[in-house]
Amino acid sequence: MNTMKKLFLSLVITLLSIFVAQSAHILIPMDNSQNNHLKAYGIAYYVLTYDVEVSWLLNYRGGSFMFPYHSTFEQELTVRGVSYQVIADVQANAIVNEILHPDVNMEQIVLHKVPKIAVYTPPHSLPWDDAVTLALTYAEIPYDPVYDEEVLSGVLPLYDWLHVHHEDFTGQFGKFWAAYRNADWYNRDVQLAEELARKLGFNRVADLKLAVAKSIQQFVAGGGYMFAMCSAPESLDIALAAEGIDIVHEVFDGTPMDPAAQDKLDFSRTFAFHDFQIVTNPYEYAKSNIDVPKTGRDQRTDFFSLFEFSAKWDPVPTMLTQNHETLIKGFMGQTTAFKRHLVKPTITILGETRAKDEVRYIHGSMGQGTFTFFGGHDPEDYRHFVGDPPTDLNLFPNSPGYRLILNNVLFPAARKQKQKT
Repeated sequence: MNTMKKLFLSLVITLLSIFVAQSAHILIPMDNSQNNHLKAYGIAYYVLTYDVEVSWLLNYRGGSFMFPYHSTFEQELTVRGVSYQVIADVQANAIVNEILHPDVNMEQIVLHKVPKIAVYTPPHSLPWDDAVTLALTYAEIPYDPVYDEEVLSGVLPLYDWLHVHHEDFTGQFGKFWAAYRNADWYNRDVQLAEELARKLGFNRVADLKLAVAKSIQQFVAGGGYMFAMCSAPESLDIALAAEGIDIVHEVFDGTPMDPAAQDKLDFSRTFAFHDFQIVTNPYEYAKSNIDVPKTGRDQRTDFFSLFEFSAKWDPVPTMLTQNHETLIKGFMGQTTAFKRHLVKPTITILGETRAKDEVRYIHGSMGQGTFTFFGGHDPEDYRHFVGDPPTDLNLFPNSPGYRLILNNVLFPAARKQKQKT
């Protein structure tokens, strides 16, 4: 074969390979065939950074992802150890047609933007203190840490998504006083919080935290997305309900609390909870009765189930519950779960323990934005104690509990759906 023929054949092969690549898609299955569910979310985020839209196929093989083929994406999938399939354009169209059929409980949601993420966390916190920072780091999804000073300076509107974890917005330092008041770490945290409050012009830490809680609420009402875990959901609502009322025992701030504090709470100010009773005893490791009892819980029988929603009519809760399992292992935290009867009737329950008066995973709207609350501290550490080593997510790449966290990360990337009538 002469040189000209070789060059022509090479050009034909190159053009053919380009045509095939352009007419192919990558499918990331999210059912039990997936090797690494958690890093798959990071791949979806990575593809979005190239201004390439990602289809989130709700209820299709565990909530799979699909996007146009490119060798760069395939290489990244291989490097990160995420299972995938290269499929022809006709196969991709067939999947979409199957999903869009009115008789199947599936839907295609288009992820079209890179969500800008902020994590509310103290500057001196350790990375493994927060399950969400663990999840984001493992999935290779970037985020910006923010804390009180940044929040009060007005940075939150620059972000699409805000996470808050085990912060105590009531100004009671987690109610750790009884057990840890002589511990160096506790006294250091109290000192740093009081110094920051004074720096920002507040007399008490409780006043600073209330101001931050209100700024977070304004962020949500203005169209932001908030995801909160552990003690943050409970303490946010307590602080908001107690605006203008001293609910803090004097061991925490040196001033006596209002003896009529309970009767003055205003539940119209809260995100998700109402009619709760605050716990004012400094020796009791609880802030209110929103949290469920921690004693007598058995890890072997502690599970919660996810609700199944209509993907076509309720795409938001469907997104938030995508998983390869419907029965999820329970896990404890400063706030483990929420008593059902204290959850406002307007709130959507995403996950519950049906045999008990408790829910684990809820979602709601406020103004133009939304919020999701998740009880517990770490989905793969049943009973996390102060000073425990970090969870190694390399050991839990298919964690269904961590998948629920990462569903929330991608949620603000979705193109808003038109309201169905």
